[in-house]
Amino acid sequence: MKADGMLIFFALLALASSFATAYDPSPLQDFCVGINDADSAVVVNGKLCKNPSFATPDDFSYSGLNVPGNTSTQLRAHVNLITADLMPGLNTLGVSLARIDFEPDGGLNPPHYHPRASEVLLVLEGTLYAGFVTSNPDHRLFSKILKPGDLFVFPFGLVHFQMNVGKTPAVAIAALTSQNPGVNTVANAIFGANWPINPEVLTTAFHLDKKLVEDLQSQEWVNPS
Repeated sequence: MKADGMLIFFALLALASSFATAYDPSPLQDFCVGINDADSAVVVNGKLCKNPSFATPDDFSYSGLNVPGNTSTQLRAHVNLITADLMPGLNTLGVSLARIDFEPDGGLNPPHYHPRASEVLLVLEGTLYAGFVTSNPDHRLFSKILKPGDLFVFPFGLVHFQMNVGKTPAVAIAALTSQNPGVNTVANAIFGANWPINPEVLTTAFHLDKKLVEDLQSQEWVNPS
């Protein structure tokens, strides 16, 4: 019985450890301002850290999120993601923020996922159709029409999207649970991979004609940023 109990204990400990390492590690100090000078820094769980004695208020602030992004793109949308690269004080804190601008009638933040973060979306202006799809085997779609003041959460690592279905520009703010959430846009990864994925793989996987796959692979795939 004691041996069984120990096995269960270590199994639970291993499971708990896997959950703990699936997210940004908790910082072990009050803050760690990002710095690129390795000679005057220490490495924690993010960028190199500036000596706390040299930190300034500017390290913890960012200006310009009030400025609309350039939506004159293929997707007619723009994502301005603020991470520790732009706001060094975010380093090791496990959060980041983005402003997303959409043109009317179809501006799109296409299906994508964040490998290191969950996301909460707040609509400030316009009308968005937003949703996410669950993982195998169900692939359930959870979607909703969002108006100003509405919130929608996208769970960790799931494919999600937002599209402006209104007649006016739309603006949203996204909060993410990582200082570096990463983003993988589904269509870009599949059809814009470098080097290209063998067309036979995509023809079978997506039930598409090979010529169509090759045509899609020859196109330019851009990100909404």
